[in-house]
Amino acid sequence: MLSVSIITKNESQHIARCLASVAWANEIIVLDSGSTEDTVEICKQFTQCVFVTDWPGFGPQKQRALDKARYDWVLSLDADEEVSDALKQEIQKAMLQSDTNGFQIPRLSSYCGKQIQHAGWRPDYVLRLFRRDKGHFTDDVVHERVLVEDKIHRLKSPILHEAFVDPEEVLHKINSYSSLGAQKLLSQGKNASVGLAIGKGLWTFIRTYFLKAAILDGAEGLMLAISNAEGSYYKYLKLRHLFKQTSQK
Repeated sequence: MLSVSIITKNESQHIARCLASVAWANEIIVLDSGSTEDTVEICKQFTQCVFVTDWPGFGPQKQRALDKARYDWVLSLDADEEVSDALKQEIQKAMLQSDTNGFQIPRLSSYCGKQIQHAGWRPDYVLRLFRRDKGHFTDDVVHERVLVEDKIHRLKSPILHEAFVDPEEVLHKINSYSSLGAQKLLSQGKNASVGLAIGKGLWTFIRTYFLKAAILDGAEGLMLAISNAEGSYYKYLKLRHLFKQTSQK
């Protein structure tokens, strides 16, 4: 039997599609961290297991959701992801395997309406399906991972990931993730300069657009490379600012 765990905050443009795609699961758990629009109300149309709590970071929050799961298998999804019928069937068969503790699932992500085939976005294997008693999330505030005790296999059908709907969401996520990334680097004792921020941004663009072939994804590939570069630039610029603030205390 399967529990699906999802964390949310202001995900009203995505969450209904996500929840509808896993309505067949035995249990859906949603952990919201203070949405100011109708995300919680939408979730309650699909499941009774909707909880509102504070925000400790991605890893701790996803672990909280996992701790509420009751069934042997857990599928962890982001609010902007969907499970196709093909993946549903593959998951149902995978859970019957007695010699496996977890499965990596490829993601097919879209950027402003276009499914990206390059840029390091495909294949993008993420460990999302696992036995509840064999896996846990790292406590990283951003870029968290699931750790599973050996015996991991891969599925073939992808999770459909609507990474960025429009430029406004791109800017919102750049701001949010660069802040979290800067805080994580600061906690590791790192510092940065304006020059380092520029260098990191430039290298991120070169790596994404040329080395990882985002150039083959047309206009959206170029937009993605630029937004990746912006995210890297602002992460290190914010790290510089945070380090200066901390040093002055």
